[in-house]
Amino acid sequence: MSNTVATERGGSFLSQTPASIFTPEDFTSDERLMVQMAEDFSRKEVLPVVERLEKQEQGLMTGLIAKAGALGFCGVDTPEQFGGLGLSKNLAARILEHLSLDASFSVTVGITSGISQFGLVGFGTDEQRAKYLPRLTSGEIIGAYALSEPNSGSDALSMTTRAEDKGDHWLLNGTKMWISNAQWAEFFLVMAKIDGEHVTAFLVERGFPGVSIAREEHKMGLKGSSTARLVLENAVVPKENMLYLPGKGHHVAFNALNMGRFKLGSMSIGPARQAIGHATAYAKDRKQFGQPIANFGLLREKFADMAALYFAIEAMLYRTGALIDGAFAESDHSLEGNRLAAEEYAVECSACKVFATEVEAAIVDDCLQVYGGYGFTEEFPVARIYRDARISRIYEGTNEINRLFLADRLVRRANEGKCSLEASGDSFINDLTGRAYAKFSKDQVVLGALSDLTILAYAEQSARLRAARTGGLGQAAYERFCNWANPRAAAAYQKVVGEAVSLPAPFAAHTDALAEALLAKDRPLEFLS
Repeated sequence: MSNTVATERGGSFLSQTPASIFTPEDFTSDERLMVQMAEDFSRKEVLPVVERLEKQEQGLMTGLIAKAGALGFCGVDTPEQFGGLGLSKNLAARILEHLSLDASFSVTVGITSGISQFGLVGFGTDEQRAKYLPRLTSGEIIGAYALSEPNSGSDALSMTTRAEDKGDHWLLNGTKMWISNAQWAEFFLVMAKIDGEHVTAFLVERGFPGVSIAREEHKMGLKGSSTARLVLENAVVPKENMLYLPGKGHHVAFNALNMGRFKLGSMSIGPARQAIGHATAYAKDRKQFGQPIANFGLLREKFADMAALYFAIEAMLYRTGALIDGAFAESDHSLEGNRLAAEEYAVECSACKVFATEVEAAIVDDCLQVYGGYGFTEEFPVARIYRDARISRIYEGTNEINRLFLADRLVRRANEGKCSLEASGDSFINDLTGRAYAKFSKDQVVLGALSDLTILAYAEQSARLRAARTGGLGQAAYERFCNWANPRAAAAYQKVVGEAVSLPAPFAAHTDALAEALLAKDRPLEFLS
């Protein structure tokens, strides 16, 4: 991993192709064993009780989190001295992917092990960490993250929750909305403004005077998770529970979101993995016109696309995770060092979030289509996966907000000399992306199209480098991915530049090879690694 990081850090986003990257194949045998333990937990403990989770049976979710904590899953990348396992963020994301076969459990464990803890790990004092992290990592208590408000969603810094200094304590007033885990959480990482303008982070316990939880939201999906408002009415918060520095809460909030967006990528492809398993099993079993529907060409096309997209997003995610781990390894672990490490790959984290959630949507939609009319009924699990997947493109920053951020942030980094946007010409998409950035503007449509090009360039390069390592079906998956990605990149380029562009000749489609690889196994994505 260190060689990978040394190759990529300090280089260019587009013009320098790294010699190698970390891929899912690089996890050690011990790490793979932990990932298998996570998948076994999902299949044996979570999936058998999904219907009960959907009804929010009293004590069921909290009991599952306690079991997950006992196995170390609630603190994989939290420091050992505070109850965690002290392992890499990359491994934590891989484990989370396999804990995410059910999305309701996924969001619960993902929040309590992720963005509710990251502020403490990255910005807390030793006393604050020692007080809360061991209970969070063990699953004894559940954590939540409270940023959004009824009138400040994407525009998070327009929040109105206020914090007043009362000498020996803080008094918080306001309402936080869309708070995942609200019903079960004992610990909230809350953002509020001092003097109406200085965003500051606070550690708030459920039992503090003035803290209450409103009714559960009636959601379209994620019915097994908890989502409710956190109400702060003259909430009394001890002075020592301010986190980091007054007026610097945005550093805590946004860097927690950077890490959250990266991990959300893994949380999003976990349900897609489960949907593929259901769809391939159904296609082999369901017969029409005297044969299994798995034999039909149009369905085999869908399965081949699923394999190609999954290959690309995995390559992109775990490349990014290794880069993040490298940034933290090279930091001095001071509060400022943690902040800079968390910010280093914010662009890549947003790219992973957008691409993974949209890949999830495409895969789950095609899986439902495999079932035909049965997929539209609640008798088959793909309907629940389809409902649950829709939120992924909204929370942790809508995909639109991430698109606006991504291109703008990348240009600012280039202007600071931290990366180059000159294309290397090593792929069709890379070349288009470099040329398109010459037309950069703050127009939202242009920013969105530039971000689409950037995401596709990063995904293509990641998949290409992974395929160079794996060969065989990996190369086939990469080539099919290019056939999918190239026309989308051309459309985005035309939106920015206003010029037509000719597509390169397509690669071989590899439809039967990739479809058969998915259909041949009970756990169909095993062929990727």
